[in-house]
Amino acid sequence: MSLLAAMLVVGVGFVSTVKAQEAAPAPAAAPAAAPAAAEPEKKKEPTIDQRVTDLEAYVLNSGAPSADGKLAGSAGPGHNAWMMTATALVLFMTLPGLALFYGGLVRRKNVLSVLAQCLGIAGLVTILWWICGYSLAFAPGNGFLGSLKTFAFFKDVTGATGGSGPGWVSQDVFAIFQLTFAIITPALIVGAIAERMKFSAVLLFIAIWMFLVYFPLAHMVWSGTGFMNGAGNADSAIKAIDFAGGTVVHMSSGWSALILCLILGKRLGFGKEKMAPHSMVLCMIGTGMLWVGWYGFNAGSELAADGVAGSAFTTTTLATATASFVWAMVEWLLKGKPSVLGFCSGAVAGLVVITPACGWVNTNGAMIIGLAAGIVPFFAVTWLKGLIGYDDALDTFGVHGVGGTMGAILTGVLADSSVNSLVPKVSSLTFEQLKAVLVTIALSVIGTVIAALITKAVVGLRPTPEKETEGLDITDHGEEGYIL
Repeated sequence: MSLLAAMLVVGVGFVSTVKAQEAAPAPAAAPAAAPAAAEPEKKKEPTIDQRVTDLEAYVLNSGAPSADGKLAGSAGPGHNAWMMTATALVLFMTLPGLALFYGGLVRRKNVLSVLAQCLGIAGLVTILWWICGYSLAFAPGNGFLGSLKTFAFFKDVTGATGGSGPGWVSQDVFAIFQLTFAIITPALIVGAIAERMKFSAVLLFIAIWMFLVYFPLAHMVWSGTGFMNGAGNADSAIKAIDFAGGTVVHMSSGWSALILCLILGKRLGFGKEKMAPHSMVLCMIGTGMLWVGWYGFNAGSELAADGVAGSAFTTTTLATATASFVWAMVEWLLKGKPSVLGFCSGAVAGLVVITPACGWVNTNGAMIIGLAAGIVPFFAVTWLKGLIGYDDALDTFGVHGVGGTMGAILTGVLADSSVNSLVPKVSSLTFEQLKAVLVTIALSVIGTVIAALITKAVVGLRPTPEKETEGLDITDHGEEGYIL
């Protein structure tokens, strides 16, 4: 009973407490809080469809990411990684590839002068590219030239995508990739005027030449507003195609080399003294470096790690190996022996001729190009040069001028839309290529004459006969390549 009584007492007490609380007056209401500031509207998350579309575009390299997607403004890691690799490979072509290739072909007393010219051009062109060259070549503009200010001093050239580059490659990587092309192009000219042009004259000539020839030509052929960009500008006046630089790089340097060596005149003792390469070992090493680096040059010009880049990689290999073999075999047939220089010259000729076509032609087209590259430049070097009598010291015109011109024309003949869907649908692509060839020759010749005349008036072109006889290593740089 005592337990029941205790429970009754507790229950009565609980009920009484509740009734007392209910009867008590409610406390005064607290003052109303100030209205909260409106939160900024959050950006909507991309939908599953948008994300899938962006991923498909990345994997297939079929376009830029959607503006509202997570990937907008971002560089695709795989494509960007390949382009950084390709950029390093193209720079490797000049330093040390071209430097050693040319260095081995000159006489011992001028080997350092060639190396210094390649190094000097690399530095000079980089500075010009940063100041305004990239902007003139790739910023939106008219059909012939970009803007002087848009990317001046690399303004807005960052790790994000956009600007003038492709959708999945960051703007800064694209700019440096194109810089490596701008470096090697004028460096090729060095081969024609080796052993007889002052270092100061080389630098001044190249600085002027970049503005008169290279920047406009790169814009015309590769810019989205370019006058001769048949694959990337629907409004281009000339519907030509140049995958990796047949006109921009090889024709411009080759034809300019011919004109400059004619203006400069022949080396002292040319035709009377033996002027054989001083080291075919260096030449062979340089050739191998050029060949390896050229994969960045050609396959990298797709600006993505996709199927077209793979096709360019394949066609480059086939054409180069074929041309190297054919050149040496023709030499063996006509001269009795296949030389290492023949193999090297044929390889470079194959690389040159396939360059404008590598991303447009199939493997059979690559083999045709390799065969042509092993024969036509061979006769340009061994027969045409002797017929005309010009002193193209290292055969820049015979290989790059003649080879680049032939490659541009063969691109029109052999381009295959099943390899690359961007092949222009025109009545005669070959005719469009011929028009681009004529424009390139005219610009290169006129620009070279102007640049050479200005340089001659300001600093002069050649050293004194005494300095040329002594060698440019000592007279221009105060050094010797070999201490024996």
